[in-house]
Amino acid sequence: MNLRKLPALLAIVAMLASCGDSGTSGGGSSVTPTPAPTPTPTVAAGCSLRQRQDFALAALNEWYLFPTLMDQSANPANYTDVQGYIDALVAPARAQSKDRFFTYITSIAQENAFFNSGSSAGFGVRLAYDSTNRRLFVMEAFEGAPALAAGIDRGTEITAIGTSAGTMQTVSSLFASGGSQAVSDALGPSTAGTSRVLRIVNGATTSDVTVTKTDYTLTPVSSRYGAKVILDGTKKVGYVNLRTFIDTADPALRSAFANFKSQGVTEVIVDLRYNGGGLVSIAELFGDLLGGGRAGQVFDYTTFRVEKAAQYNTQKNFAAQTETITPTKIAFIGMAGTASASEMVMNEMRPYLGTNAALIGSNTYGKPVGQIAIDKTACDDRLRVIAFRTENANHQGDYYTGLASVMEKTCAAADDIFHPLGDANETSVKGALDFLAGRSCTAFTAQAGVQKAQAAQEANVLLMPMAPTPAQHETPGLF
Repeated sequence: MNLRKLPALLAIVAMLASCGDSGTSGGGSSVTPTPAPTPTPTVAAGCSLRQRQDFALAALNEWYLFPTLMDQSANPANYTDVQGYIDALVAPARAQSKDRFFTYITSIAQENAFFNSGSSAGFGVRLAYDSTNRRLFVMEAFEGAPALAAGIDRGTEITAIGTSAGTMQTVSSLFASGGSQAVSDALGPSTAGTSRVLRIVNGATTSDVTVTKTDYTLTPVSSRYGAKVILDGTKKVGYVNLRTFIDTADPALRSAFANFKSQGVTEVIVDLRYNGGGLVSIAELFGDLLGGGRAGQVFDYTTFRVEKAAQYNTQKNFAAQTETITPTKIAFIGMAGTASASEMVMNEMRPYLGTNAALIGSNTYGKPVGQIAIDKTACDDRLRVIAFRTENANHQGDYYTGLASVMEKTCAAADDIFHPLGDANETSVKGALDFLAGRSCTAFTAQAGVQKAQAAQEANVLLMPMAPTPAQHETPGLF
């Protein structure tokens, strides 16, 4: 998640979805305080590997939420990059599932481009895989990007990948030789101009298509299915699917809720099944839009480590917005890729709705903490460091095993990729409608352990490379 933007002098806060290990998907957010945090002045200003590692150590020593869970004995000389050293420093916290690749180094320029406008380079799809059967599927395709224009959309299966028609490798053989990372590598780097030949299956039709990665802008609320009113019998139900918490989600969310309000909607489906997190400010706006009648009541508490608490701890109250509605029931669709800011919205609504709010789908990732951004500008280095935790009005948080461990109501439902998102017949949307209507559902509980354990229970795991781009950190499965 990203924390709300503090005063001008502080750094950027967010709750981001970040996962650095192959075969996992997750979410996180980062928050940045308002006088920009400054690492110890004795850190050298250069951009050698050691100077960049020293910068990371100084920032962690000042801001890391779990200072007693750092391995100060880690030797930077033993690591050939900055991220490897960071991973060693936070290994004790990771062993307790409190920092599952949430602290990482990334590019300032690339992350700013994504958060400000959703800009990134790629095919414009979100991919997931079935490791047991070695299959790769498209979970969704983004408007204005090359994949959708080539006939690739939700439910498309990719069975082979090559740089040309003569170099095609089957997805099954890639998984067999190198697991999910081999598939990520075969899809090529996230740079405009990278072309791949993809063998795709749509229903009974198999074809080979050449797709070239381009720079495109990810729309946070789809123009095709992102916001709509579904008729369940004669009852109007609002449906909103948010892909990621970035600045451009603000007008899209306001527009969706203005429509709900104009149609008298009081029951809502909030679909966050693939949303790995993003800006806290957008999560708080989402809360405001769902918070009719609660203006002035507590939405969330943000808590930093003891040394930073007096200056940075905050309380955010619901604020009335022109588009705010007063829902009587909310069905949140969430799955293993749901993390950080997405989980924050769900958790913060719990005190006010109780059993009138449900988690539909399966267990979420489990990231009740957020990052701040600390920059080493000369090197284009941005350190996203876990620096705060979030709690709801009842001071409830710490759902490191996922929200299924704390939600008062859960309803199991599959991710039915052969129906469009937002379709009343799609299994998870149907499950959400059943909950809202008071029809029966099957509850589920949190799986013990980290996301890999819970992901094993699901047919499709969002594909993540070992070294994700800033856009992939925030949008799990993005290629």
